[in-house]
Amino acid sequence: MPNIKSAKKRVKVNATKNLRNKAIKTNLKTTLKKVATAVETGANAEEAARLAYKKIDQAAAKGVLHKNTAARRKAAIAKKVNQA
Repeated sequence: MPNIKSAKKRVKVNATKNLRNKAIKTNLKTTLKKVATAVETGANAEEAARLAYKKIDQAAAKGVLHKNTAARRKAAIAKKVNQA
């Protein structure tokens, strides 16, 4: 455990940010799974993809995902939806 006051604050801030990032990543993974099932069943794949794009963009805006990673994931989703 740190002794310096600023280091103690960093531990608290990092823990808070870790929880926020974990929540965003978990929500994103759930949305991507919903897109995959929608593509397999063929029901509302475009709607699921639209929601996934939104979640990916939000994660990139928060700094959880790099912008190129976000673009790559969106392109992969579009490819799957267009093939279906």
